[in-house]
Amino acid sequence: MEELHSETQKLEPDPLSGPKIIGLTGGIGSGKSTVAKFIEEFGFPVYYSDDRAKDIVNDNDDLKLKIKELLGDEAYDENGLYNRKFVAEKVFNNKDLLQSLNEIIHPAVRIDFEDWVKRQTKYLVFKETALLFELKLNLQCYRSVLVTAEDNFRIKRVMDRDGKTYREVQAVMAKQMPEKEKIKLADCVIYNNTNFEDLKEQTEKIIFDIE
Repeated sequence: MEELHSETQKLEPDPLSGPKIIGLTGGIGSGKSTVAKFIEEFGFPVYYSDDRAKDIVNDNDDLKLKIKELLGDEAYDENGLYNRKFVAEKVFNNKDLLQSLNEIIHPAVRIDFEDWVKRQTKYLVFKETALLFELKLNLQCYRSVLVTAEDNFRIKRVMDRDGKTYREVQAVMAKQMPEKEKIKLADCVIYNNTNFEDLKEQTEKIIFDIE
């Protein structure tokens, strides 16, 4: 585990403005979700950005309109629900389209997150998001935590979990920011290459280091 080593300028917390925001991220198969659950077990709230985005694209009529204008009516199914498979296929090999989609969704998620933070009472809150560094959201956080693992572990986890082939997982990983770049940007790194007990111990140590 590496401690607080990023040279990127961070947002320092104002004691009067609320809790310290800790960004939590990790690539596919890294174990980010497991770490988030450990954090909740330790008594700290976690905002699941990716899960909230799934709700927001279905609940926000203004967003629905903008997404349909960008991707077409097929972006929503016959029941009016976000067609994730269609959208994923549409943007997978189109960086410009993906960026445009992110520019629609992420401001709405940011507002939702800010409202959520106002309701929290703990001195640390965690923002779980897959695109912490890609969208430079780490600059809005007091600290950033990266969960990472060796590629072979990550690939096997996703194959077992999602039933994907080796090549399918590799293709997804190839689209994500390289782990070595994320490690350079992260303040704290959790290495998920062994077992749950070790992962939980590292998570606990990170929290106390932040305190």
